[in-house]
Amino acid sequence: MENVLRPLIVIGAALVLTLAVGWLVDTALSRADARQPQRPLWGLLRRCRLPLQLVLCTALLRASYEHAKVALDHSAGIGRALSLVLIGSVAWLAVRISTAIVEASYSRYAGTHRDPARVRRVRTQVTLIQRVVAAVVGVVAAAAMLLTFPAMQAAGASLLASAGILGIVAGIAAQSTLGNLFAGLQIAFGDMVRIGDTVVVDGEWGTVEEITLTFLAVRTWDERRITMPVSYFTSKPFQNWSRGGSQMTGTVFFHLDHSAPVAAMREKLHEIVRDCAAWDGRDWGLAVTDTTPNTIQVRALVTAKDADDIWTARVTVREQMVAWLTEHHPYALPRVNTAWAELPALPSADGGGPRRAPPHVPRTGRG
Repeated sequence: MENVLRPLIVIGAALVLTLAVGWLVDTALSRADARQPQRPLWGLLRRCRLPLQLVLCTALLRASYEHAKVALDHSAGIGRALSLVLIGSVAWLAVRISTAIVEASYSRYAGTHRDPARVRRVRTQVTLIQRVVAAVVGVVAAAAMLLTFPAMQAAGASLLASAGILGIVAGIAAQSTLGNLFAGLQIAFGDMVRIGDTVVVDGEWGTVEEITLTFLAVRTWDERRITMPVSYFTSKPFQNWSRGGSQMTGTVFFHLDHSAPVAAMREKLHEIVRDCAAWDGRDWGLAVTDTTPNTIQVRALVTAKDADDIWTARVTVREQMVAWLTEHHPYALPRVNTAWAELPALPSADGGGPRRAPPHVPRTGRG
């Protein structure tokens, strides 16, 4: 009877204590979050309840399973299994706590700064910091798990002795991966590109959606995702339309006849941008920028607060200006000038002077 009750008491006490501590910690964090709603850290730390309970329960079982006298023949295996679970749960808890601290810091920064460029830069940096911390914790946890096996402990000395050679071999084999890793850190802290930036890479226009230690994802205007290694952005030129601010200037070109009413077009452009919600009110203009033997090139200029609004403003100006010209000034649209071709002179049948061939007139009707 004692062999049955003792394990039940040990396991039950560990579970009850774990649930009680988890409830108390969650209640304290909930009350702290209610008292200080401007500090999101307490609410974010509530996500650590499950890994905290797992750490506490595993630690209690690891410390008391020998007193329970369960499966004495497999005592070493049970202890090693509990140790592995404890190491994994501690790593999980450490990642959750670091993520909560980093996200809380970013939320406070974003709430106190109104500059979108600086906020996106900090967001990119904290995202990569989270990934670096998670990677480091994962590697340390995996190493600690391996060292719980006696065979790995015995091989530790030889592994350390050959660490230099292994490091060189690993560096050569993982040259591309390491290059992307350092490129990711360079992007994060060099402020080259940030999450939310509008970029043009390989002729594709899109918004940076995700930055990791090895790759970068760009979401295009038609909802496609372009995944590129981060080393691309440190080795090749690319356009960053959000660098130094999100405000943009857009142009619309019209090829018109020389008789186009430029002054009236300028007044109409002012009317169009004034009624356009995408225009930010900073600047607008219309000027003749080039001429050809048949047409003139008229450039309309508008401004907007970001890439999406500048696209909307440009298409609005283009559509409404063409419709207005077609309705009120159709003569201003480009035309193709034609004329009768001069035919070569033919010799006279009576030996006289040359005569011109009559122009070809197409026949109509029957016959």
